[in-house]
Amino acid sequence: MKYKSEFLNFIHERGYLYQCTNIEGLDQLLLQSNYMVAYIGFDCTAPSLHVGHLIQIMMLRHLQKFGYKPIVLLGGGTTKIGDPSFKDKARSILPVESINKNTSSIRRILEKMVSFDDGKTGAIMANNADWLDNIKYIDFLRDIGAHFSVNRMLSFDSVKTRLDREQNLSFLEFNYMLLQAYDFVELSKKYNCRLQIGGSDQWGNIVNGIELGKKLNLPELFGLTAPLLLNAQGVKMGKTESGAVWLDGGMLKPYDYWQYFRNVDDQDIGRFLRLLTDVPIDEIKKLESLKDKEINEAKKVLATEVTKICHGDKEAELARSAAVSAFENEDSSLLPDYSITKEQVAIGIPLVDLLNNTSLEPSKGAAKRLIQGNGCKVNDNIINDVNYIINFESFQDQSFIKLSAGKKRHIKVVVGEVRK
Repeated sequence: MKYKSEFLNFIHERGYLYQCTNIEGLDQLLLQSNYMVAYIGFDCTAPSLHVGHLIQIMMLRHLQKFGYKPIVLLGGGTTKIGDPSFKDKARSILPVESINKNTSSIRRILEKMVSFDDGKTGAIMANNADWLDNIKYIDFLRDIGAHFSVNRMLSFDSVKTRLDREQNLSFLEFNYMLLQAYDFVELSKKYNCRLQIGGSDQWGNIVNGIELGKKLNLPELFGLTAPLLLNAQGVKMGKTESGAVWLDGGMLKPYDYWQYFRNVDDQDIGRFLRLLTDVPIDEIKKLESLKDKEINEAKKVLATEVTKICHGDKEAELARSAAVSAFENEDSSLLPDYSITKEQVAIGIPLVDLLNNTSLEPSKGAAKRLIQGNGCKVNDNIINDVNYIINFESFQDQSFIKLSAGKKRHIKVVVGEVRK
C-alpha cells in the first residue's frame, strides 16, 4: 500500500506498521504538519529495558529522522499498578524506591539511543508520576471515569482473555487502562501530542485514550501499533535460558548481546535487519539473499548494527572482534571475562557452580545436564564429570581458562597471579 507521507511509507516498508486507528487521517496529518508530536510509554518494572522493547525504541529514532518530536513517557505512576494486558497473573507490586531507581536507570539507557537535545526533534522525557501521583480520586472518577464503560472495557482481548481463563483481575489492575488513557490526554494538553505508538498488545489501552480524548473534545488523537518482536517460531524475543536479554551493559555484557543476535535463526535475519537496525533496504535485500555459510556474514552485520545502537560503535566493534578471534581464529584472549579470586581457586570451585555463577547456565541443575550431555568444555576439552573441580591445575600456567557451554556460549575465567 502506498501512503502520502514518507514516514508511513517508511515504517510500512520496514515492517513496523501493524494497526492504526485512522490511517487515512494520520497520513494526512503527517503530510500537512511539519511538527508532529508522538509518544511511546515504558513502565519501569526492572532496572533495564530488554530486546523486546527495541522496536519501540527504533520507532522513536525514526520519528526524529523524519522531523517529528517524540516523547518518552516513563511510567513512574502506572508501574505502581502494573499493566494487566495479556498477563496470566498480576505483576508484583514494587516499592516506590525500586520504581524510582528503575526509572533513573531506564532513562540513562534511553539517552544513549535517542537524542534528547533542545532541537526541534529533540525527544522529551516525561514521567506520568508527575500527574498521576497528584490525582484526587473522587475528582478523577467524576471527570475521567464517567467516560468509561465497564462493558466496553471487558470486551478488550487484553482483559477478556484473562477472565475467560478464570484468572483473577484485581480492581487495581482494572484501573490501569483509565490511567494510560489519561496519560494520552495529559500529553495532548501539555505538548499537543497527537499520536501514541505501542506494541500490538497495547491496542486496547491506546484506543481507550483516543476515545477519552474525543469525549473531552480534544483534537483527534491517533494510535499506531507495531508488531511484537517474535522469532521465526512465533516466540517472544527477550528471554534466553540464562535470563532476559537486557539493554543495560552492566546486566548483559555487549559481547553477550552481540552473540544473541549472531545466533538468531536464518529466517529472522532480514526481518530483524529491517526492524532493529538502520541498514538501508537495498543492502538488507542483498544480505538476506545470502545462502549456506555466507548467511553467517549477514548475521554478523545484524549483530554489529544492533549492538552499535544499544552500546555504541566501539563496544560493537570490540564484540565483533572478540567473536571473530574466538571462533574463527581460535583466540580466546578477547572473550568476555569472569573474575575469580586466588583463594577460590585454592579451595577449588565445582564446575557446576562456575557454570551457574557465570550465567552460562541458569541453574545448577541445568549445568549438571549440560555436563552429562558432553556439552561443557574447559580449555576446549569435554568434561563429563559433574563433580569436576576447577583448581590451579586447570589454568595450565595461563592467567585464564576458556569455559564453554555448547558450541556458541564461551567465557574467559580470569584469576589473579596464578600459583602452581
